[in-house]
Amino acid sequence: MSRFDGKTVIVTGAGTGIGAATARRLSQEGANVILTGRRPEPIEAVAASCNGVAVAGDAASKDHAEALVALARSRFGGLDAVVCNAGGFGFGTLTEISDGDWARAVEANLNTAMVTARAAMPDLIARRGNILMMASIAALASGPQACGYVTMKHGLIGLTRSIARDFGRHGVRCNAICPGWVRTEMADMEMAELMERKGLGSREEAYALVTKDVPLGKPALPEDVAAAVAFLCSAEASMITGAVLTVDGGATVVDVPTLAF
Repeated sequence: MSRFDGKTVIVTGAGTGIGAATARRLSQEGANVILTGRRPEPIEAVAASCNGVAVAGDAASKDHAEALVALARSRFGGLDAVVCNAGGFGFGTLTEISDGDWARAVEANLNTAMVTARAAMPDLIARRGNILMMASIAALASGPQACGYVTMKHGLIGLTRSIARDFGRHGVRCNAICPGWVRTEMADMEMAELMERKGLGSREEAYALVTKDVPLGKPALPEDVAAAVAFLCSAEASMITGAVLTVDGGATVVDVPTLAF
């Protein structure tokens, strides 16, 4: 498909996992992709694989976000979409999480999205573009010992709906995706911790355990989420805004109290 021919997209957190898969998918469909992330090496490697442009930096920085938008304008003539994928941090219960970790969770999840979206908005209005927020099923329910992460992902849903409400009349759409377990580097690290806790013999056993009550019975691949991003950012989704799409194998449809049956 070539749904993004002539379109330009910024992807934050693009060096690994969902962000990298998204950059590759949009490039395959014809987009000019600008990738950003804190570490130069990963985003440069991904950019080389998809003919993208890598710009290392902090997506929560106003100056960096404005530089990305200016680059889209000067090199490609404008900006059509932003995928706010950067995130992470915020683990521990309310009484365990430090002030520093809480602040890092705000910065990584909310500030990166807000700052990037705000910098991009004039250009998105000019081209009737759209924004995609990468939330999580942690935006819909709470996992254990993840107070900061859960709170910030819930906040991303609020930001998504606020942008959709305020800028729809300007032709700008904003949607969110809530993935469940996805085979990424971050999830692999969590599986390693679970293996240690439960005495499991392999990462596959760990993924099987965390998805045993998921209707599809397996984790997603980053490419599965990237496909959903491509749809929501494309003209095929032109009447979809303020929506929250789960890509979770059905995890959030399970009625937990009935599991005993």
